Amino acid sequence: MSMIHVTTNVNGDDVEFLCDPRETLLDVLRDKLALTGTKEGCGTGDCGACSVTVDDRLVCSCLMLGAEAEGKSVTTVEGIADGENLHPLQEKFIEYAALQCGICTPGILVATKALLEKNPDPTETQVRYWLAGNLCRCTGYDKIIRAVMDTAADMRKAS
Repeated sequence: MSMIHVTTNVNGDDVEFLCDPRETLLDVLRDKLALTGTKEGCGTGDCGACSVTVDDRLVCSCLMLGAEAEGKSVTTVEGIADGENLHPLQEKFIEYAALQCGICTPGILVATKALLEKNPDPTETQVRYWLAGNLCRCTGYDKIIRAVMDTAADMRKAS
């Protein structure tokens, strides 16, 4: 099978890569672009560990083909920080110890950033609903939810 040439934007940078037409965006990100922050938890779209945004839409990168990224804008966990400056969500996750093994954390960060961009004042129920597709086997979610709620409050004060 012939390779497909893809031109896209990842984390604000224009990139090009060749991929097998059957190769997932997750595999392209990790293996071709060396962006290993996005994790594979299940490979079936059930856990959210591989969550990225594509044209500002939250997607499981294990369910999207790399070739489908043609002409689109992809943001991974590596694109959340501003250089060496962590995003407020990342800072709060550290402050609240809202991570343990780290497999789910990148996907949860991408998902919650997408939520806060759409809804800067979510209720706890809305945060829990939004994150229902992101499974964490370690934390029990409470620290994650508190970190997200505190981040939302801080971001509203700052704007």
